[in-house]
Amino acid sequence: MTAALPRSSRPALAAAMLAAALAGCDLEWDKPDLSAPPPKRFIEAKPHPQPPISGGRDFAIKFGSTELTQLVERALDDNQDLAAAIGRITEADAQARISSSALFPTVNMTDIARSTRVPGTTINVGSSGTGFNPSTSSTGSTSNFGSQQAFDARTFGFFQLALTASYEIDFWGKNEDASKAARILANVSRFDRDVVEISTVAAVMNSYFQVLTAQDRLRIANQNVAIAQQVMDAINARLEVGTATVLDTSQQETILAQQRATIPPLEQTLRQTRNTLAVLLGQTPESMTIKGGSLTRLTFPHIAPGLPSEVLLRRPDVAEAEARLASQEFSVLQARAAFFPSITLTGLYGFQSALLSTLILRPDAIAWQIAGQLTQPLFDGWNLQGQYDWQKGRYSELAALYRKQILTALSDTENALIAIRETDRQMKLLAVAVSAARRALDAAEIRMREGTFDIVQLAQTQTSYFQTQDQLAVARLSHFQAATSLYQALGGGWSPTTREIEIARSNAAYEADRGPWP
Repeated sequence: MTAALPRSSRPALAAAMLAAALAGCDLEWDKPDLSAPPPKRFIEAKPHPQPPISGGRDFAIKFGSTELTQLVERALDDNQDLAAAIGRITEADAQARISSSALFPTVNMTDIARSTRVPGTTINVGSSGTGFNPSTSSTGSTSNFGSQQAFDARTFGFFQLALTASYEIDFWGKNEDASKAARILANVSRFDRDVVEISTVAAVMNSYFQVLTAQDRLRIANQNVAIAQQVMDAINARLEVGTATVLDTSQQETILAQQRATIPPLEQTLRQTRNTLAVLLGQTPESMTIKGGSLTRLTFPHIAPGLPSEVLLRRPDVAEAEARLASQEFSVLQARAAFFPSITLTGLYGFQSALLSTLILRPDAIAWQIAGQLTQPLFDGWNLQGQYDWQKGRYSELAALYRKQILTALSDTENALIAIRETDRQMKLLAVAVSAARRALDAAEIRMREGTFDIVQLAQTQTSYFQTQDQLAVARLSHFQAATSLYQALGGGWSPTTREIEIARSNAAYEADRGPWP
């Protein structure tokens, strides 16, 4: 028999076993460097601190369109992407509770009512005390096969009414790390909803601008068709009196047909953009009516970007990437803690009896049990090491994505500022070109009425005027879409205050009533 170990040597043995179990494990972790100080200023803007940009409905008001403001409000209420994002918040809140459940003991009511019949053929001793001896010779004494008492079956009852409890002592913080990782992901889901909201508002505004631009281009196209038709009528009149040729009429007929051919694609764009806008508003195309108007009637808002450091604090996508990284750090710590021993306490208290009538209200039927279990992984085919390495790799990935999100936020702002400035210059230059092309067309028409026109020059003049008008409308659309891009780049009204509100909501959801059971 093996002698018992002295009490003083047991901690040393436990430490030796732990050291042996971890001898083949690599628990080192060099966290990636996250230091990335933002620049002091934007290249395309003056370095002045600015309050957060207006968000959602308030930003839409700046364009001076009541219809646009109403569309944004309806999208914030009925957009299905937003509804899905809200559903993901509920999922994340529930997952936070699931992942935190190991922090608490589990208590179950275990009731058992069992009756077991043991065949007599499996019991060696019969009720008469005579055992069944299979080695007895068939020619010897009387065989027990004829004795029914030797094969009497037994019936055993067992009844239990008890509570069982189990709790894992979180020495190494494994369960706490899992809880923190999941709770931070609940914050992520709220930041993601804010990202979806900003994207939805921007998509509604861009789609509305496209509707207005399509209407503007259609008006321009119809006006150009009318101009081409007037020229066509004048050339036909000169053809009748012999001062024009068939070549002149054919050339003008080509220009007229080409201009008419620009209308169907514009009609298609207008109708399809309306349908896209209907989806953003959570409606069917048949149930929505958009009046529209002209993009020239909208007011272009003045937007100051502020400082790069301010922008980074106002971007929910940057906050989302940062929170994912923070959550992953706890996942790495959880995977590391899995290498260490797990100690679980279990207990039972209740009543047990072989007869239902003696189950309760008898002190001698009380049963209890307390047990402790220590589990130390020794060899698992490097599963734990693989899990730990995977979590570290995931952290490195999210760290790179976090740094990229910072760079993207700064780049988005710079690009939007560049787009606003350059599209404004383009609009001014095209406005000059349209004015000059109109004067050239008027002069060509005067020469045509005087009978000294050149059909090639007239055709080029018409084409130049038609194209520059359309280009100006497209440039105006790009200018307004640049404002929307800057709205997104600056966080769409999000701010550190919004962040704290979202975190408070997440904590409140975690602490809220969890249901009918404690």
